[in-house]
Amino acid sequence: MRAARQLLDRIQSHGIDARLEALKELAKLSADPTFATEFINMEGIGTLARLVESGTHFGEMLAFTLTAFLELMDHGIVSWDLISLSFIKQIAGYVNQPMVDVSILQRSLAILESMVLNSHSLYHRVAQEITVGQLIGHLQVSNQEIQTYAIALINALFLKAPEDRRRSDHIYSVYFYSFMQHVIRGNRPIKAEMAHQLYVLQVLTFNLLEERMMTKMDPTDQAQRDVIFELRRIAFDGENDPTGTEKRKALYTKDYKMLGFTNHVNPAMDFTQTPPGMLALDNMLYLAKFHQDTYIRIVLENSSREDKHECPFGRCAIELTRMLCEILQVGELPNEGCNDYHPMFFTHDRAWEEFFCVCIQLLNKTWKEMRATAEDFNKVMQVVREQITRALAMKPSSLEQLKSKLRSLSYSEILRLRQSERMSQDDFQSAPIIELRERIQPEILELIKQQRLNRLCEGSCFRKLGNRRRQEKFWFCRLSLNHKVLHYGDLDESPQGEVPFELLTDKIPVSDIKSVVTGKDCPHMKEKSALKQNKYCIWTDGLCALLGREMGSDLTRSDLDTLISMEMKLRLLDLENITIPEAPPPVPKEPSTYNFTYNYG
Repeated sequence: MRAARQLLDRIQSHGIDARLEALKELAKLSADPTFATEFINMEGIGTLARLVESGTHFGEMLAFTLTAFLELMDHGIVSWDLISLSFIKQIAGYVNQPMVDVSILQRSLAILESMVLNSHSLYHRVAQEITVGQLIGHLQVSNQEIQTYAIALINALFLKAPEDRRRSDHIYSVYFYSFMQHVIRGNRPIKAEMAHQLYVLQVLTFNLLEERMMTKMDPTDQAQRDVIFELRRIAFDGENDPTGTEKRKALYTKDYKMLGFTNHVNPAMDFTQTPPGMLALDNMLYLAKFHQDTYIRIVLENSSREDKHECPFGRCAIELTRMLCEILQVGELPNEGCNDYHPMFFTHDRAWEEFFCVCIQLLNKTWKEMRATAEDFNKVMQVVREQITRALAMKPSSLEQLKSKLRSLSYSEILRLRQSERMSQDDFQSAPIIELRERIQPEILELIKQQRLNRLCEGSCFRKLGNRRRQEKFWFCRLSLNHKVLHYGDLDESPQGEVPFELLTDKIPVSDIKSVVTGKDCPHMKEKSALKQNKYCIWTDGLCALLGREMGSDLTRSDLDTLISMEMKLRLLDLENITIPEAPPPVPKEPSTYNFTYNYG
């Protein structure tokens, strides 16, 4: 109370230097709720407001005054509705001035934002003094804090605007969006009279993204169904469809399955869940129209695969759209605690759609790298989310930079980063933990070896390669139970279960095997890439184990790291939150006598 009374007197003193020091100290103390309560009870807020309204304060003195005012109001002790119109006009004047001190501008923008967010009546007064169009000029400066505060005030004005006003002011959101494209690109500013021309660009702002995200598809709406027909036509060149109703229906069902929709009969049902609603369909159509080659390649590449590793385009696009909305918080209210700023989204007229196109290609690439099946869908999406969030955390300034950063974040790199981050924790670097890991490793290697040999005893089916092209024949190989002989033979079709030894007429004694060669070192290798890579790794590891050699495949290294990590966590479970010493405790000195037995006689 004493400090509040003294500061209140000092900020009204006639000495400029004394007043400046008092305001500087007040700006620091105002963040304290106890001091703020005492100062406000002494009509301190009104005193600061009158100092601002007088227009006699400039530079540092004004900046400290505004800082103290904002800090005091943020405690919520005094209602914002008590702020006078003359104070609002004065603060708006600082924002509208062409040349104003950065600290004053920053605090003025913050005060106006708080007014708009905390008072419905003040919104109308602020909206009369400042428009979105006037705020756009502050986005041209190089100071990122000013840009952030300006965008925050723009968000507040749109958030609190009535629905009719928000619709009529949509031109300003497009103007703002397009202006930011030029600001980030370093081009000259856009003149205000170009706003109408920019409006017809039909740029989707995040407000419209939210609207599309929460819009369900109406399965009976022919216009919406035509969009799905267009996706099918572009992918499969559906100009020469059969004339019969039943034949056309069967063809459509087949094509929708190849497009990766969950509902093959009526894919419109896939878009009835919100989010992502119609926004997912918008993204898919944009990809099909503006990146047609990429769209056709993704669809046909996965729909014509022989195995179960096809990536369902439709399901992936819908889930990816939902994920991107979550990552970028589309549809959520502006958050003061969030400082994410992505200038990348102001470098293209259709930045959101282009962002989706980049990410859907990433998803398709990661799916192939993981050799995923339909059962692995959620795992793939988790990896893709990590890839995107890691890339965005690097703050790429353009979509090209985003592509470059995503290329470096392959699936194998994500695994390496996860392992590195897990092992970089202090606990895993201590000497006792390293020693424990070294003791566990031989046990885990023996476990992996036994698993490999068991898989060889079960046997595997391989495609038989001809001289010119792949033949539809197979051969099966399995290891005898005593681990001494490899039995193999030809099969007409892929077996569904275990093949008995009696059908495998050819044999290779393990003792006759001198070495195992793979990849380019193998003269019989016909395929350029290893399909069924894990199967081959199991066999090369198993053969090396039979020969008493090291199992050096990537699969073994991955299994070893995973199993050791799991085993160590289990063994250390009871030591959670207990500090493990770096060195063992000292061994006590030997006793002077070893007569420890008690004479019960």
